[in-house]
Amino acid sequence: MGNEFPVIETERLILREVTTEDAKDLFIYLSDQEVVKHMGLEPYQTIEGTGAEIKWYQSIYEEGTGIRWGITLKDSGRVIGSCGFLNRHPKHFRTEIGFELSKDYWGKGIAGETLEAVVEYGFQHFQLERIEALIEPENLASQRLVEKQGFIREGLLRHYEYTCGKFDDLYMYSILKEDLHKTDT
Repeated sequence: MGNEFPVIETERLILREVTTEDAKDLFIYLSDQEVVKHMGLEPYQTIEGTGAEIKWYQSIYEEGTGIRWGITLKDSGRVIGSCGFLNRHPKHFRTEIGFELSKDYWGKGIAGETLEAVVEYGFQHFQLERIEALIEPENLASQRLVEKQGFIREGLLRHYEYTCGKFDDLYMYSILKEDLHKTDT
């Protein structure tokens, strides 16, 4: 990955690097049980705690295993969520995508606008063939979101992750580069 963190602009949003200055904004949504319940995280209790999340964003970018953009509205610049790639395997041309959004912005099409831009960017700039989304069966909103973007559910991964003291089943979704514009017709 290049040294310069890429910025993605959409109709309403600027997707940019998250910095320690954004910790307070991240805390607003990462301390919300409803936002984090499908992320395998306990809600953050302190603003300092969100610093660990920001450090993780920085480390995956530096290691080349992923990239996480802060979602900001053009008119405010405040981070209201994040989206990006993790567990990137350049050798296999695949990665996972993850996202979360502050509850105040649910149902406004922001997650869809973000996901579309990030998927497109990934296929264009990271030589990806496949992007995966691992989603808990109870997380119907995220399933609908990725299906709308053209992701296909491939199956259920039983007890795939151990988070917050329990084993989680996850649906495996994927979109291939060749699927990208099939949904446009």
